[in-house]
Amino acid sequence: MELDRRLVMMNVATSVLATVNAPYGTNLSAHQLAAKIVDPTSLDFFDAPVFAFFSEVNEKLQHQFIDIMGVDHNQVHWMAAQFAIKAGYALPLAA
Repeated sequence: MELDRRLVMMNVATSVLATVNAPYGTNLSAHQLAAKIVDPTSLDFFDAPVFAFFSEVNEKLQHQFIDIMGVDHNQVHWMAAQFAIKAGYALPLAA
């Protein structure tokens, strides 16, 4: 059972990181991305990988990643709402 959980965690992290890293030539770890999606500084610089997380990662994967990484849900939703305002369109986690 523990092995299955670890495999799911690795698959979620791999899928999310491939989406946010590849297009921008970054090499963020899962922990780095988790920190950035709740850091208001990411808003100031309109951090591309963070925006990619909110706009390009499947909503189900977003929720799984947040849960796996133990990120504060309220802060993530607030950040998504702020990125949605900057982008000018709705983002799933902003709701």
